[in-house]
Amino acid sequence: MSGFIETCELWSADQVRLSAEVLRQVEREGCTTVRLVFADMHGITRGKTLLAGSLAGAFEDGCAITSTLLLKDTSHRTVAPVFAAGAGIGDPDLQGGGDVIMVPDPATFRMLPWAPGTGWMLCDLYHQDGRPVTSSTRRLARDAAARLAERGFEFVSGLEVEFYLTRLEDPALAPEDAGQPARPPQVSLLHQGYNYLTEQRYDQIEPIVEILRKDCLALGLPLHSLEVEFGPSQCEFVFKAGAGIDPADDMVLFRSAAKQIARRHGHHVSFMCRPQLPEAMASGWHLHQSLRDTKTGANAFAPSDGSPGLSTIGRQFLAGLLAEAAAATPFSTPTINGYKRYRPNSLAPDRLAWAEDNRGALLRVLAKGPAKLRRIENRVGEPAANPYLYLASQMVTGLAGIEAALEPPLPVDSPYAAEAERLPHSLEAALKLLDASALLRGAFGDGFVDHFLMVKRAEVARYNQTVTDWEHREYFDLF
Repeated sequence: MSGFIETCELWSADQVRLSAEVLRQVEREGCTTVRLVFADMHGITRGKTLLAGSLAGAFEDGCAITSTLLLKDTSHRTVAPVFAAGAGIGDPDLQGGGDVIMVPDPATFRMLPWAPGTGWMLCDLYHQDGRPVTSSTRRLARDAAARLAERGFEFVSGLEVEFYLTRLEDPALAPEDAGQPARPPQVSLLHQGYNYLTEQRYDQIEPIVEILRKDCLALGLPLHSLEVEFGPSQCEFVFKAGAGIDPADDMVLFRSAAKQIARRHGHHVSFMCRPQLPEAMASGWHLHQSLRDTKTGANAFAPSDGSPGLSTIGRQFLAGLLAEAAAATPFSTPTINGYKRYRPNSLAPDRLAWAEDNRGALLRVLAKGPAKLRRIENRVGEPAANPYLYLASQMVTGLAGIEAALEPPLPVDSPYAAEAERLPHSLEAALKLLDASALLRGAFGDGFVDHFLMVKRAEVARYNQTVTDWEHREYFDLF
C-alpha cells in the first residue's frame, strides 16, 4: 500500500530518486541518527531525531509533530489558547494542538561534521489530508520563486551575514537561570572591535573561525569570505550567490550550525541584531539580489547593450522593492531589537530611498561593473530574520514592480538627508503596515499574514508589559 507521501504526491521524481540515494548514504557512512527539522515562524529549526532505521518509514509517511510549535513566540510560549474552541487562531487548522506531518526533502540531507553519525534534513509541513500547512514558511518562499519562474525569471541572491562570536564564560545553567526566556549566557570578547578588516584582529579570532569554516564547507555551504566586522567580537560571513530558495535553506543551516559548533568549542554565536554588550554595534543581513533570464541564462538586471545601469526589468524590480519596503519590514526585521539598528550615519538605512553604490541607502544599486554582477543590495535586514520570509518578500514585491511596470524615483546622493519616508521606528508600527498591505496579503495569503501578526503582536504585548532597565534607572529614584 502506498504511503502518505506517495498517495498525496508530495515529492517530485527527483526527490524520489534522491531518497533512495540518502538511504544508501546513511548505511554507507554508518549514520546512527537523523535530525528532521523545519523552520518555524521565526526561522528557528525545530524537529525530531530519528534512529537511522526509522528513516525509510519517514520517507514513506513523513513524521508527525505537534502543531503548537507554529504558535510559539521567541520565548517559546504558546501565544494562543490553542485548546479552547473559538480561540481566534490565525490558522484554524492548528486548533487543538494536533499533529502536522513533517515531510523530509531528500535534497537537503547532510551529515553533520561536528556530531559524528548524525544526519540532518529539512522538512516541509503538511496536514494529514495532504494540504500544505498555511504557516509553513519554506512553502511560501518556494511559491514566490514559482511565480517568478512563470514570468521566465530565477531569483538569484547572495548573503552577507554579520553576527557576534564570543567566548562562553557562564552558560547560565543554574536552576534559577531557567525561564521563558531563560537568563542569557555570560560571555567575553574575542577582539575589542573597531579595527575593521585588520589582519591582526582576524588572527585573534582565527582559531574558532577556522573550525567554523571547515565545518561549513563540509556541509556544502557556499562560503566566499570570512571578515572581522566593526564592533567588538563582531564577524561577517559572506556567501556566494545561489538560486531560488537555496540561499534561504543555506541560511537556516548556517545559523543552526554556527551556534552548535561554537557551543561545542566553548564559544557563543548570536545573530541578535544589537546585543546589550558594552560598545556593541548592530549586526545586519545584507541581501544581494538579481534575476536570471531562464531562457538565456543572462542577468536580467543588465541592459542588453552593455550600457551602465539597470535594465528596464531591473528598474521595475527596484521600484517594487521600494514601494512595499515599509510594509515588508516585519519579514526582514521581525524582532523588537532589530529596529534599534535604523540610525543615521550608521551603515544601516533609516528611510525609503535608493542610491548608486552608497552603503547608507536602503537599496544600494551596483550596476556599473560587468553585466553578470549587476544587482541590488537590500541593507534593511537583520540576521535574525526568517530566511524564507525575507527572500519571499523580495521576490513578491519585486515581481509586483515588474507586473505594474513601475519606475523608481530618482536616486539620492545623501541617504540620511533625503526627503523620503522613514522606515518604521518599531516592530509594532511595522506590523500595522503589513496588516494594511493588500499586495503582501495577496502574495502570502490572509491566513498566513493573520497568523504571523498574531504571533508577533503577542511578542510586542509581552515586551510592552515588561519593566525594563531603562525605566528603573529613569524613574525609581526620581519619583
